[in-house]
Amino acid sequence: MTDDSTSAFQAGQTGLIVRIPEAEPSVRRWRERLDPSARAGVPAHVTVLFPFLDESRMDTLVHSALADVLGRQPAFDLRFERCGRLPEVLYLVPEPDTPLRRLTEAIADRWPEAPPYGGRFAEVIPHLTLAQGQEDPLLEEIETDLADRLPFTSHVSSVELMVHDGTKWQERASFALGARRRP
Repeated sequence: MTDDSTSAFQAGQTGLIVRIPEAEPSVRRWRERLDPSARAGVPAHVTVLFPFLDESRMDTLVHSALADVLGRQPAFDLRFERCGRLPEVLYLVPEPDTPLRRLTEAIADRWPEAPPYGGRFAEVIPHLTLAQGQEDPLLEEIETDLADRLPFTSHVSSVELMVHDGTKWQERASFALGARRRP
C-alpha cells in the first residue's frame, strides 16, 4: 500500500486493499526488497483507496457504512499475466480492472473527502506494486524472473482495512463483498 511516491507512512493512516495471496510466492522476495509497503507489513495487494480516513475517525458508523457499501459490490476473479509500468513503478496488471475501479469509485463516492491518492492523479490505475524507484535493468530482471510464474488468478471476496501504527501496517477489519453475480 503505497502512494507510489513516498515511503513515509504516518501513524493513524488507513487504507483499503484487496489481498492477493496467490501472488506471494512469486513476488514476495522482490516486494520485500523494493516496495516500502511490503517492508512495512502490507501483503501482496491491490489498493482500493489510499489514504482513507484517519484512524481517529474509524468508529462503528464508518465500519457499518463500509460494510454496506462493499457488501453491495460483487465478489470477482482477477487474472495477473503481465507487468506494467508507471513512472518509477513496476507492477502486475490485474485483469479485468473494472471491478477494482468500481470498488474505488464506491468508496470515494461515499467519502469524497478521501479521494484516491489524495486526488493527485486524474486516473487511478489498479495495480499490484512490485518495485519502486529502481533503474530499468533491475525492472527488466524482475520481469524476466516473473515470466515463468505468470499467469495466476485470484478470487476477491473482501476488502481489508489497514492501519499504520507508527511502525507497521496492521489489518483492522475485513469487509465481505456481496455474492458473485452470474451472467
